Amino acid sequence: MSQAIHYVNQDHVNQNHINQNGTAISTSIPAQAVNISVSEVLDKATLLTHLAHACDFPSYFSPNWDSAWDCLTDSAVTHLILNLTTVEKINTEDFNVFKSIINDAYREFGKPQLWVIISPTNEA
Repeated sequence: MSQAIHYVNQDHVNQNHINQNGTAISTSIPAQAVNISVSEVLDKATLLTHLAHACDFPSYFSPNWDSAWDCLTDSAVTHLILNLTTVEKINTEDFNVFKSIINDAYREFGKPQLWVIISPTNEA
């Protein structure tokens, strides 16, 4: 069985292959992967807002982890990309909760898979 979360070094991302979100993809990232757009700060509010937008969550989505779980597991989205190369500050507790949701959803439903793009100097 494959894993839910994959870490991809930015150096392995192919700028010649662009997905529907305008994000360069590597050969290991499926072309249908949906990009979770984030800026300089990665925290619960940013993750939930951008995840909801990227996955086109329904209007009843509420910005909390339980609602994110419900909407994500009901969503047709099977592959996600989170590019951390421009993120300057990460709330590690929030990021770990997000990764737990991805892992649990994948274990229970077989989706989604998350590709985290990291800078060559970052450690996962």
